[in-house]
Amino acid sequence: MAEEVKVMFFGAIGVKSIQNALRQMLEKVKPLNFNCLEVTGIAGKRFLGVPYTVVSGHSRHIQTSCQLDGPDGRRTSQRDAGHARG
Repeated sequence: MAEEVKVMFFGAIGVKSIQNALRQMLEKVKPLNFNCLEVTGIAGKRFLGVPYTVVSGHSRHIQTSCQLDGPDGRRTSQRDAGHARG
C-alpha cells in the first residue's frame, strides 16, 4: 500500500541521529494521514571510507475494520480520537 520511505544521513549510527531521521520520516508521511510508522531497517554503510546511515520504513494505519479508509476518513478518525483524549 504505502511506498517505502528512506532517510539518509552522514555519520555513524547514534541515538540522536536516528531520532532526527525518524522525525524527518514522520514529516514525509504526515500528509498521508496514517497513524503509525514501521521502521523496517537501519543500516550503517560506507562509501569511499565515509560512513553514512540509511533508515527505512513504511506508513501503516491501525484501525478496527479490515478495509483501509481513504485519506479524508483517516483524517476524520484521527481528529475524533484527538477530541476523545481531550
